[in-house]
Amino acid sequence: MTELATPLQGARQETRAGRHRGVLAAAWVLSLLAILTFLVVYPLLTLLLGALTDTNPVVEGFSLAHLSITNFLTVLSNPNVGEALFNTLVACGGGTLIAVAIGLTFSWIVVRTNTPFKRFIAAASILPLFAPPLVAGVAWTILGSPKTGLINIMFKWLHLDLHVDFYSLPGLVFVFGIYYAPYVYMFTASALRNMEPNLEEAAEISGASAFATLFSVTFPLIMPAIISGMLLSFIVMLGIYGIPAVLGAPTNINVLTTYIFKLTNWSPPLYNTAAAVAIILMVVTGALVFLQQRVVSGRSYVTVAGKAYRPRNLDLGPWRWLTFGFGITYLIVVAVLPTLALIVAAFRKFMFIRDAASLFDMKQYSLMHFHSIFDNPLTLNSIYNAVEVGVITALAGGALAFAIGYTIHRTHVPGRRSIDLLSTLPVAIPGLVIGVAYLWAWIGIPGGLYGTLWILALAFIARFMPDTVKALSTSFLQIHRELEEAAWVCGTGMLRTIRTIVLPLASPGVIAAMTLLFVLAIRELGSSLFLYTSNTMVMSVLLLDYYEGGNLGKTAAFSLVQTVLLGVLIGGANWLSRGAAQGSVARTG
Repeated sequence: MTELATPLQGARQETRAGRHRGVLAAAWVLSLLAILTFLVVYPLLTLLLGALTDTNPVVEGFSLAHLSITNFLTVLSNPNVGEALFNTLVACGGGTLIAVAIGLTFSWIVVRTNTPFKRFIAAASILPLFAPPLVAGVAWTILGSPKTGLINIMFKWLHLDLHVDFYSLPGLVFVFGIYYAPYVYMFTASALRNMEPNLEEAAEISGASAFATLFSVTFPLIMPAIISGMLLSFIVMLGIYGIPAVLGAPTNINVLTTYIFKLTNWSPPLYNTAAAVAIILMVVTGALVFLQQRVVSGRSYVTVAGKAYRPRNLDLGPWRWLTFGFGITYLIVVAVLPTLALIVAAFRKFMFIRDAASLFDMKQYSLMHFHSIFDNPLTLNSIYNAVEVGVITALAGGALAFAIGYTIHRTHVPGRRSIDLLSTLPVAIPGLVIGVAYLWAWIGIPGGLYGTLWILALAFIARFMPDTVKALSTSFLQIHRELEEAAWVCGTGMLRTIRTIVLPLASPGVIAAMTLLFVLAIRELGSSLFLYTSNTMVMSVLLLDYYEGGNLGKTAAFSLVQTVLLGVLIGGANWLSRGAAQGSVARTG
């Protein structure tokens, strides 16, 4: 009897332990779902409710008495909305075509040719990702203003009958295209590296020239990557506020993001109409995201086989210096010229420049604009607020993304697909829409989050959650499950296994993800526009305020301050990430 009781007791203990683990897993999943509902679902529901009512949620609160689709019908019949939609499609569509041309060319140069200094060109091709959109827009107003633009001054000095005007739809298309080409580059460069050269070699043996092979074989084979990068570029442009706000405002060129903001600034504010336009923008973005994911996960052409191979490097001969020159030209256009423009405007006393000779008159330069911005108490306050919000966003958002990523990629608990879906949902929500949704979700709640830095941090966490989870996914996939299983066999619990094994090994990816969150929070403008107060103003909003105040010198000076701060923070984070990577290698060794 005793011998029989022992196995029965062991079975009961295992059953109780299994039930305990099941309860803990259910509690864990419910907790994550509750957090995601709080961050994403609740604000979007309030936005939708506001779009379906005729009451002012900021003043009167929400009401279910008059639900209708009147606001959507009004928006769809409004010619101003139609004009903003047309401008949006032209700006984003034209910018996407330029981005595809630049990104695809760069990926071919870096991966498939013998162009010299390819690593330098590869680094230059992703440099625009680190430039805040508003700073880029300000720089190109200095360069391309029709009357005082530095490019027009140089054309006049060189006696060239040329003139540029970036306060126009073509100017907006150009700036969008050059700054969002890296998204196409990242997709297509990866596809070209993984593609076997056999089909290209067969085409050349059949008599096709190198460039005929490029357009008839190479590019068609990576078409899924090209389409995916193209759609992603279009989606990102669709939600940008800073560039069209700066380049479109002087000539009253509205896109959907700037039009939404104008609706909330009219007297009286048209919050319900703004919500309806925001919902339409979100639906369009969501449809494009769905299409992009279908392209990525759907049928693609197989270009990778089981045998080893090396990507072909096309010998360009003397033409390799032409492709190198293309890389240098792109670097000058997206980085050197805008930086020089900001420096000139920031240090020059007055932006009235008679001729090119006065541009080099050092008596016209001083530190007056820097003294002016730092005499303003809002400047230091905005820097402090931006850094504090960035730290909160990085720590809290990084921890949440780690929990979500671990649940999705390292467990089989029920409900993890719902967690994956909710955490991915914000990728289809432009930052400006997040700002409107959070405004409506918290403005009417007494003693709530509105007016604090926490509402900014929560909006940023929700806004950039898909980016953070995706950045961490690679780290989780690189850690073999046998390491965790060995710890469990030795009796180590789940939390201790995560703390002592998974987290140390994934630390480079965690630091990189937190750095990404920090940088994105520092430069984010769209989500901040509706959520800041005079006490919680951040750098991006103050920069826009300086620009709208008409003082280009102060705007340029503060743009340089923000750029230098971001550069220092990114450099420090890279140093920490390298140290963490070396420590991770040492632990695995």
